[in-house]
Amino acid sequence: LFFQTILHPLCVKYPPATKYRRCFLTELIRKHESTAAEPLDELYDTLAGLLNEEESTVCYKSYLLPTGEAITLSESTAIVSGGTTGLVTWDAALHLADWAVENPGVFTDRTVLELGSGIGFTGIAICKACQPKTFIFSDCHPRVLKQLEENIHLNGFLWEPGSTCTQMESQGQGAGAGGSQNPRVIVAELDWGSVTANQLLDLQPDVIIAADVIYDPEVTSALIGMLQKLSAFRATRTPPEVYIASTIRNPDTYRLFQAGLGQAGIGWQVIPALSNSLFLSEAQPNVTILQLLV
Repeated sequence: LFFQTILHPLCVKYPPATKYRRCFLTELIRKHESTAAEPLDELYDTLAGLLNEEESTVCYKSYLLPTGEAITLSESTAIVSGGTTGLVTWDAALHLADWAVENPGVFTDRTVLELGSGIGFTGIAICKACQPKTFIFSDCHPRVLKQLEENIHLNGFLWEPGSTCTQMESQGQGAGAGGSQNPRVIVAELDWGSVTANQLLDLQPDVIIAADVIYDPEVTSALIGMLQKLSAFRATRTPPEVYIASTIRNPDTYRLFQAGLGQAGIGWQVIPALSNSLFLSEAQPNVTILQLLV
């Protein structure tokens, strides 16, 4: 187990947070000692090294897809960093990625726009597991966009600068590169409140997704407006499919979002919960996915 976890090549190359590795190794030593097995010097030597290791403000988290392919992210060790909460992966992003991996047909050979991508977990999972034609990551915070680009590169993508966004093509390198079909990948700086007509005309998504963006009344109002604009600027009469994953922390804010959808003439339905989770260690009853009917 020691060599499958702490000394796994992925963990050695992209180490998780120091505090996490200390806790994990301490528990592993406790379990090993409880079996009355011979002491393993490697366990104690590694723990000694971790006790002397300084805490970093950045760590890596790695996840395995059903194919065994890895997704590795560089993220902040603090929930709030650089004036934003966008530098960590939240449960709704993991939940949405779970659902996407179980329902790849929603995304296969289609143009997907993610609003508020954060550091990129959900989008990278979809790019690796669901074979979209084009995937557009978007956010508005400069620090988040920089971290997002680093994580996309880390997972096998290189980018070239574009005029209003950053276009990227898979090069088959990085922490978890692979797959039989590499999508066109775009990173766009997108502010919902000041998006331009030209940006909307350029996007043209078949599918729109977002995770953990329902947390503030002003933000939800801007989100609803953005969805209306994206639907209005569709080159075809077919509206985009929209899926919003949320952790319901404040029921009043969530109800306000649903009321705002009703006022905008946008219907919604709840996507049934998954029976199993690839990325969440335990069930999250307060995380839900809505399909919006724009």
